[in-house]
Amino acid sequence: MYKINELLDLSHTIAAPLFEGKTYAWEALGGIKEFILKLGPTLPADEYDNPSEGVWIAKDATVFPSAYIGAPCIIDHGAEVRHCAFVRGSAIVGKNCVVGNSVELKNVVLFDNVQTPHYNYVGDSILGYKAHMGAGSITSNVKSDKTLVVARDGAERIETGLKKFGAILGDNVEVGCNSVLNPGCVLGRRVSVYPTSSVRGTVPEDCIFKAEGKIVKRS
Repeated sequence: MYKINELLDLSHTIAAPLFEGKTYAWEALGGIKEFILKLGPTLPADEYDNPSEGVWIAKDATVFPSAYIGAPCIIDHGAEVRHCAFVRGSAIVGKNCVVGNSVELKNVVLFDNVQTPHYNYVGDSILGYKAHMGAGSITSNVKSDKTLVVARDGAERIETGLKKFGAILGDNVEVGCNSVLNPGCVLGRRVSVYPTSSVRGTVPEDCIFKAEGKIVKRS
């Protein structure tokens, strides 16, 4: 099972301190809200606006008028939050990220240069540097039987203790259009997921997920 330093380059997020002292990235999910509320007031006023309580937006970020920005939230430099985006709160949107039309974010960290550009739901998840969600792809963050999420890697099982846990995407992951990342997914660096896939468990780095049971190493 991939650990934080095997998945994520912490130099590409304002949230690096959130991961300190943790082994697995999902351990940070429960602390996102508190971290934002602690970090936000320390951000330089000449670089970040504070348009409402608990919301900090970099002055060079673009937030379209129809977007909803719920607290607490940090939108970092150069990010673009497009029409009808729904940022429900407890969200960190990294530098140069794209949050597109009708995208919904909740309790997430988007590392720098992440793209969620079209009709995505990303909840209780962490997306690494330059990760990309194809149109209509989503993270499913609650199991149908409402039991706690277990992270799986082959025969290895780790109890996360979380009822809500979507996915961890390593740096440079590409998720194809209309794919579902089931609760507890962990995708290694540079993984590609075929469109319309349903992904469970862990996908090793530098692999292509074609279908359940059909994962091939990138040549």
